[in-house]
Amino acid sequence: MCRHLAYLGPQATLRSVLTDPPYGLLRQSWAPRRQRHGTVNADGFGVGWYADGDPVPARYRRAVPMWGDASFADLARVTRARALLAAVRSATDGTAQGEAAAAPYAAGPWLFSHNGRLDGWPAATAGLAATLPAADLLALEARTDSALAWALVHRRLRDGESPGDALAGTVGDLDAAGVTGRFNFLLTDGTTIAATAAGDTLCYRSRPGQVVVASEPSDDEPGWRVVPDRTVLTARPGVVDASPLKPGD
Repeated sequence: MCRHLAYLGPQATLRSVLTDPPYGLLRQSWAPRRQRHGTVNADGFGVGWYADGDPVPARYRRAVPMWGDASFADLARVTRARALLAAVRSATDGTAQGEAAAAPYAAGPWLFSHNGRLDGWPAATAGLAATLPAADLLALEARTDSALAWALVHRRLRDGESPGDALAGTVGDLDAAGVTGRFNFLLTDGTTIAATAAGDTLCYRSRPGQVVVASEPSDDEPGWRVVPDRTVLTARPGVVDASPLKPGD
């Protein structure tokens, strides 16, 4: 149910991060190696990246598979960034289709992706949705479980929580409300990456001056580390912190 990746490091082309690696996000859109649920991710894709000097990210999202967008190869070849978040989508049954449903979701400096599902959406999440301001519900980018998860995370960020705490707190809210599912969240503001492993695969690789957090490795080179399930991760180049997720966190 989706694959995603976030990168922080030296300026790099989108192509070098997403499509050049032998098992990169492009390959994962049709042949993921570690995906536990679903077989292809052909319900759209998106990339968000940060231009130097601009804290608000640009986004490119499409409703077609990454391999089906002839324009993306040229965009990825010439676009460079020091920070990015990208995702390929396998839609949850009953959720909206279309470009607006593809991650990353965005607000201000933030980019967000959800690899997983909220079981029983929307009925099972009605109680949590009712805790959000009406303006937040009206601002949902798409009628999807992931967009609701983003609204819950973003509310915590607005309240001043750190990225890791906002993700962990949202998983805790879902647990406390009895919502089951897979809650692998990925978040960045261009300086820090936060992620949760909660029901699906997650890994990272830290090298001098850069860090990648992803659903699965994009190559077979050394350095990839598997993140245990029920973990919240916070990463910057040179610093990776992980701690257990707790029910009601």
